[in-house]
Amino acid sequence: MVIDTQLASFFTSGALIIIGIFAALFIDNLIKKVIGLAFIADGVNLFIITMGYKAGGIVYIFMPGMVIDQFAQNASYPLPFALVLTSIVIGASTLAVMLGLIILLYKKYGSINASKILGE
Repeated sequence: MVIDTQLASFFTSGALIIIGIFAALFIDNLIKKVIGLAFIADGVNLFIITMGYKAGGIVYIFMPGMVIDQFAQNASYPLPFALVLTSIVIGASTLAVMLGLIILLYKKYGSINASKILGE
């Protein structure tokens, strides 16, 4: 049985989101929680890219000598790619801030376990 690329990408994005939710909710280590949140963001980005995928599509750059009708019918959708690029930049900066806060919490409490920091 052969699975097509778009369906495999949907399954992979779903798996990344589920793994990230599990890590964010059930793991006590703060760094692993942050990695779980990054998995969720990567899964959502893959989902958006997969939605913008067009089988047999071409790059959405109109080159000299192209026929406008062929370009309009075969070009992939540029909006999902632009949204994901923006999401990656925002995600990287947010990840840096979260890791910086974890460093400050470690210096203050001497641990990166959420249960010890919250005093449970």
